[in-house]
Amino acid sequence: MDKIVPGFDLEERLLDCSAAIVRITETMRRTPAGTHVADQLLRSGTSPLPNHGEAQAAESSADFVHKMSVCLKELRETKRCLRLVQRVPLLRVPANADPLLRETEELIRIFFLGTSTARKRALRKETDLER
Repeated sequence: MDKIVPGFDLEERLLDCSAAIVRITETMRRTPAGTHVADQLLRSGTSPLPNHGEAQAAESSADFVHKMSVCLKELRETKRCLRLVQRVPLLRVPANADPLLRETEELIRIFFLGTSTARKRALRKETDLER
């Protein structure tokens, strides 16, 4: 698996993370459980990249918060799937998921903070309009 190097370009990080998800799902055991979890991981793990693009084109603050929240939800699901992949294990070397799990956890923190900040700004803007 590729080494994931944290940086500041969120789109690039999401692209790298999605690519790593694709690669790791292709190496998972092809048992009924392995196929099921790989499919779920592939969906949740690649979803934040296009959803982040949707957030960048949001039509309102509420739309932005919603789309960022979808990214956060999908990242949390990805984290749980990766932990399951390690626990079962569905990879020949479960530790191969470690860098991807760490990056997913960092992205969760980034999206959590971004969503929280956007919600506060939207609430402040709403309060200012009511005055």
